[in-house]
Amino acid sequence: QVQLVESGGGLVQAGGSLRLSCAASGRTFSSYTMGWFRQAPGKEREFVAAISWGGGGTTRYADSVKGRFTVSRDNAKNTVYLQMNNLNPEDTAVYYCVARQYGSTRFSDLLSGDYWGQGTQVTVSS
Repeated sequence: QVQLVESGGGLVQAGGSLRLSCAASGRTFSSYTMGWFRQAPGKEREFVAAISWGGGGTTRYADSVKGRFTVSRDNAKNTVYLQMNNLNPEDTAVYYCVARQYGSTRFSDLLSGDYWGQGTQVTVSS
């Protein structure tokens, strides 16, 4: 069993930055591909970014965040990060992390992930 706890959300002005963290319990963190999804009110959950298991040599991003967001992982700390720069109001959503053991970074694979966090709210004001 793996528990995921997100943190780092908050209120930021447009153009600002936030770094989200997702801390995982357990001893097998490195075997999980990790992903970030977000869900805005009245909208479906959408893929944001993913990083492959192991050393995280493969990353994938939604077109809407490419060049602004960076996903990374620290296996020694059982944590995955999402650095978000140049935020805009359209980024406002609840952000969730997901873990899938030995999964690919494709959003379709992560959508049926093994474990999900409870989410952290990100609000970007104009």
